[in-house]
Amino acid sequence: MLKRIQALFHSPVEETQENTFDNVKVAAAALLVCAATMDEVYGKTEQATIRKVLKTFFELSDEETEELMRLAESEEQRAVGLHRWTQTLKDAYEVEERARLIEQLWEVVYADGELHDYEASLLRRVAGLIYVPDREAGLARKRVLTRLGIEN
Repeated sequence: MLKRIQALFHSPVEETQENTFDNVKVAAAALLVCAATMDEVYGKTEQATIRKVLKTFFELSDEETEELMRLAESEEQRAVGLHRWTQTLKDAYEVEERARLIEQLWEVVYADGELHDYEASLLRRVAGLIYVPDREAGLARKRVLTRLGIEN
């Protein structure tokens, strides 16, 4: 409990020799993990989707992808809210990049073929917190549904 309270007063992620990723990458990766765990099931399909998204989105090697994935999982477990991550992403990305991130989040939540109410709620909150217009978030969702062959 004390660690969570202390985390509120520290910067999102301090760079150390073990962490070579900037706060933006860690924030995006942690949100992806958060989306995948929102339904309390963190399966291999969701994990594989996150790895694919991280590797593509940030143009990472396999080793870098695994390292960022481990860091994101750790960061997500220690998190006390979304604000740190969403503030970092809102400040770092233009609206097009933020909309692309929303699309990646939709891809993760649909990786298991189902949309849980908690996942949908998270995506609506994140879209609002990073200032992605409802229309853009909706279009991102439709692109993912079409790409995955899921009927709405």
